[in-house]
Amino acid sequence: MNKIFGIGVDIVDINRFKKMKYEDNKIFYQKIFLDSEIEYCLKFKNSEQHFAGKFAVKEAIKKSLTEPIEFLEILTGHENSKPIASLKIENNYNFFISISHEKDYAIAMVIVQ
Repeated sequence: MNKIFGIGVDIVDINRFKKMKYEDNKIFYQKIFLDSEIEYCLKFKNSEQHFAGKFAVKEAIKKSLTEPIEFLEILTGHENSKPIASLKIENNYNFFISISHEKDYAIAMVIVQ
């Protein structure tokens, strides 16, 4: 049986990202998101929804771990249309992620093994 090391959840108001357009706040976004994550979100007309979801995932991961970790040490992506994440530092963590969007909010739940 695999041991659960932590659980994290985060909810984000999508309007925060609507008000802070990427084009006008690139430095802010580059402190939180890797280039591949920014490229992914900008592919969508409603990029703020995707930025909010990725931000929620990163916050949930930070909450699920006992050691401090920086936003840019967390890599998020998708595999077979499902959210995935890994850490850029050496680790043995396995993340199980769920993201949901509803009107003005994005929420992410993370379980770490």
